Amino acid sequence: MKYIKEIIIYASIIVTVILLRTFIITPVTVDGQSMEPTLHDNNVLLLEKYNKNYKRLDVVVIDLNGEKLIKRIIGLPGEYIAYKDNILFVNNIQTEDVGNIPKTSDFELSDFGYDVIPEDYYFVLGDNRINSSDSRVFGLIHKDDIIGTTSFRIFPISELGLF
Repeated sequence: MKYIKEIIIYASIIVTVILLRTFIITPVTVDGQSMEPTLHDNNVLLLEKYNKNYKRLDVVVIDLNGEKLIKRIIGLPGEYIAYKDNILFVNNIQTEDVGNIPKTSDFELSDFGYDVIPEDYYFVLGDNRINSSDSRVFGLIHKDDIIGTTSFRIFPISELGLF
């Protein structure tokens, strides 16, 4: 009887850990320089899988044909976005962007064949705008391809915390 109780306790711990990693939170590693200067290659972040209420400037992890990419949401469904002289315009209104990032080349959503971002789709960019494969290359991202959001770095320890 004693062994059965121990097995139940250990099995409960294992099931809890599996459920947490599958549905709530899991570590994710940055691969490459597309999010510099905000995030660096091999940074380890906590990915929140339960947050499905995406906002502009959220850092998200997307699944693009089996590859996990970390990008920032710039355009939301129903919006028209453009960059002119390194300034973000949403529906022709100057809008706050991330500070301390490299210059973003001028473009408009219409350059990609859209009048507005369709429902359930997002326009994402890497913070390293000069060296990032993002929606300018692979197109809009469907909400179902977003795994979750991240805003907390756990490695390196010297940079532990919100970013």
